Amino acid sequence: MDNTFEPLSGSRSSIRGLQKTVIEGIGRTIIGGKILPGEFLPTEPELGANYNVSRTSVREAMRVLSAKGLIEIRQKVGTRVQEPEHWNIFDSDILRWHHEEGRGDAVMLDLIELRQILEPAAAKLAANRANMDQHRSLKAAIQTMQDQLDSPEDFARADLDFHLAVYEASQNSFLLQFGSVVSDYLRRVFMIQQQAVRGREALELDVQLHNEVYEAINRGDGQLAADTMLTVVLEGKNSLIEALKSGANSNDLNRRGE
Repeated sequence: MDNTFEPLSGSRSSIRGLQKTVIEGIGRTIIGGKILPGEFLPTEPELGANYNVSRTSVREAMRVLSAKGLIEIRQKVGTRVQEPEHWNIFDSDILRWHHEEGRGDAVMLDLIELRQILEPAAAKLAANRANMDQHRSLKAAIQTMQDQLDSPEDFARADLDFHLAVYEASQNSFLLQFGSVVSDYLRRVFMIQQQAVRGREALELDVQLHNEVYEAINRGDGQLAADTMLTVVLEGKNSLIEALKSGANSNDLNRRGE
């Protein structure tokens, strides 16, 4: 067997840890393009030997990867890598693996395009549906953004909290689920965007724009909330594009503890 599938360091203390090692190794191998769609994975015994795990652990890991849409398991035929359109792009591991394998740029831009569609709609619904608890969550997120202008990580978390609060205030179960699924990845995107934002004044303007979204929601002006939220997303898109051009990537963030 070749060294396409390189073992990863990981826990050997539990069955779950063993399976995770295999899942991480094969998942990153696929996302990284080291084995292509349509190609077959090595056999279970070969994978077991490569990762120093039992066939049972390999088999369970294959089930997880199949559920993520990365592979197709065929009895007596083998396990083949699926075409990318079958991958569950909202899966948190798949999103992370794109970043870790240096293939996150296109996914981030696709996510922003989707947010251009969903977040203005969520803000418009929130203007008519937000309850008092949700109003408090929105205000608290904005206040935290203002308080954390000198802390990029905390600012990004507060920024994320605001957008998740808008999804929640829409009281639409699909929008709420979308926000929950992409939250960790979106925080990474916000961190990258900030690398293109220069100075405290620029961040203060960002806070002001988020507050304008909230004020429109608070007044029940759905169209203004939608329009202003679109501006927020597009400003973030411009910052992301600038950051990516400058060479920002997830590896930089990982080294900073993200």
